[in-house]
Formats: sequence, structure tokens, C-alpha cells
Amino acid sequence: MLIVFDLDGTLIDTAPDLVDTLNVILAREGLPPVPFADARSMIGAGARRLLQRGLARDGVAPKPDELDRLYKDFLAYYANHMADRSRPFPGLEAALDELSRQGHRFAVCTNKLEQLSAQLLRKLNIAHRFAAICGQDTFGTLKPDPDILRRTIARAGGDVGQALVVGDSTTDVATARAAGIPVIAVEFGYSEQPAAALGADAVVASFAALPEAVEGLVRARRAQAARAQGGPG
Repeated sequence: MLIVFDLDGTLIDTAPDLVDTLNVILAREGLPPVPFADARSMIGAGARRLLQRGLARDGVAPKPDELDRLYKDFLAYYANHMADRSRPFPGLEAALDELSRQGHRFAVCTNKLEQLSAQLLRKLNIAHRFAAICGQDTFGTLKPDPDILRRTIARAGGDVGQALVVGDSTTDVATARAAGIPVIAVEFGYSEQPAAALGADAVVASFAALPEAVEGLVRARRAQAARAQGGPG
């Protein structure tokens, strides 16, 4: 099974550095900072959208060229500070070890830029664990378009029929649903909604629970396939 992870709010707690970067850019524009608790739930649709949401709090709607300038400033600052305080969520590496022992492989599908995603995972010494790391610019499309997920799976050498998604948001669940792939939601991510309300096939409160949740979905998929073939469920 290929397990495709979202990045921000799922694999890595990136909020501290993303929010710090947002507030640095806002300060340069003479705007007040966004409180961490508010900014945390703005994450997930890419840095440009985070920036737009931060500006909108003060009623600022920049013109496209001005937004481009601010976005470039954001990326330049973030590239040098992306791992200042960002860390894998607790239990991630132990869960990956256990899932690897069970024969599963891993990939990343994120709305973050590919280069920044790969750079962050390298800085945190876990990039080597993923067969593919794909972002919004890899194929020119963002989640919830299922094309980015399907092409990530293909790049990792996987098959849509033998894949599942782990994410933290309605976007992740919608992307998986559109691609016809089972999805697990994590409770510790950045969604404004409770994970149980996202409509995922399973919900985990920590990475310690992920291997069991994966095994449950694998068993369910096998039973479904057996029923479709007329065999015992």
C-alpha cells in the first residue's frame, strides 16, 4: 500500500514558522500581527492563500502585482526560516517504521511548493522516507483537484487501487474522495472543523494509532474486493 501524506498539519507542525513568516511580512507593511491561534487555521491552501487571508483580516485586498511582490517576499524569508521551529508531529517516525515493516511505502502530496517541501523534509532528515514529494507546482494543479493525487501516486510507482491518504483538512478528504481513495484524518492538524466532522474513513488522535487505522482500511478494502468478485467477505 502507498500511503500519501499531506505535509502542513499532518506530517509536520509547520505552523510556527509559517505564522512567523506571515507576521514578518505584515510588519513590513505596517500591519499588526495575526495571533497564532487564528493564523493556524489559515494554513493548508498554500503560502499565497495564507498571505491573502492574513491581509484580509485588516481589510487589505492587494492588487495582483502587489500580491506577487508580497508572495515573493514571503517565500524568500520562509526559505531561510522554514525549520526554525517546525518539527514532525510526535510519533511520526515510529509510525513510519512500523508501517514500513508491514510493507507500506510513502509519498507526500501537498499544496506547498515542491522545492520548499523537499527542502523542509531534508532539513528534518526524513525526505528519504518518501518515494515522491509533490507540490502545487509539480503538475501545475492544487488539491482538491484529484489529478495532483493521482499523479503523485504514479510518480511514487504506486497504483490508485492500492493507495490511501492521510490528511488534516476538508481539502485532503475531498481530494481523496474525488480520486476514489480511502482517507484517514488526523486530529492534531490545522482544520477549523473537528477531524470527526471531515467525513474521512477513519480518524486518529496520534501517529501511534495510525498503523492500526491503516490495517483496518486495508482489511476493509480486501473484503470489498472479495465481495465484488463473489467470494467470502
